[in-house]
This record gives sequence, structure tokens and C-alpha cells, in this order.
Amino acid sequence: EVWQEELGIKVEYHRCSMKTFIPRAIGTKWVYRNKKDERGIVVRNKARLVAQGHTQEEGIDYEEVFAPVERIEAIRLFLAYASFMSFLVYQMDVKSAFLYGTIEEEVYVCQPQGFEDPEHPDKVYKVVKALYGLHQAPRAWYETLATYLLENRFQRGTIDQTLFINKQ
Repeated sequence: EVWQEELGIKVEYHRCSMKTFIPRAIGTKWVYRNKKDERGIVVRNKARLVAQGHTQEEGIDYEEVFAPVERIEAIRLFLAYASFMSFLVYQMDVKSAFLYGTIEEEVYVCQPQGFEDPEHPDKVYKVVKALYGLHQAPRAWYETLATYLLENRFQRGTIDQTLFINKQ
């Protein structure tokens, strides 16, 4: 059941297309985790399909992977200033965030274990949206988020490019 939920998310976001076997296809792996409540009681079993990105080769499977990371000093300074000015600060969490980033390179993954198509065992999936485990996934997610924020009246910080500000 957990597999179907995770695979449903992947197929929905990726709109995968099957291709005939390609020698450079990347393997996939299921990663399992139990979500627990504050008392340590398991409330949900989770499964995530991840790409075996350690098999990717730079220059062939991916080019650029750098994604900027906010410095802790910038976060502290921002929060102190926002508190001083009585600004309203929002925090959010994007469920399955990496899955929203679009992959520019041609990347193919093998059929997930337990979901092989018996009629097409030699087919692989072309990845359109990022998968956890791919080298380019963090950058793809950052580019998607930055594009969205810039299109919605946010401006990049002049000193710290990872800070986005909405002046109303």
C-alpha cells in the first residue's frame, strides 16, 4: 500500500514515459521509514522511491548540481530584523519538495522493484521531474522555487541571493 502511494506520487508528478532499455539507466531503490508520534508510537509507514544517483557520471548524466544554501547568520539576522520591525514571517514545508523540480538532462531509471511491467521487462522510465537521489535534484528544486517566487512579486536579496522578499 505504501509503495502504491509513493509510486502514484512519482507517476503523477513525472508523467513518465517508458522507453526501450538504455544502457545508462540508473537503478532505483525503495527506502522505508516509520513515522512516529511524540511518544514514539508508529503512526504511519512511509516508503520513498529513490534513484541510485551514486551511479551517475558527471558530464554524462548531469552537468551542474550546485544549489545555494542559506547561511545561518543570514537567517538569524533576518529573524532579528523581522522581530524588531514586527514583520509577519511565514514558514512552510513542501511535501516531497524535490519531486517538483524539472530535470533538464536526459535521465533514465529502471523499473522500480515490485512494479516491473511483465509485458515490457526491457523498458525504462525517462525522468522528467527530479527524484530523490539524483545529483541534480537539489538544484532543480531550487530553480523551480526561485522561479515561482520571482513570478509572484518576490525579489532576491541583494547581498544574499537565497533570501526572497515580498514588498507590499
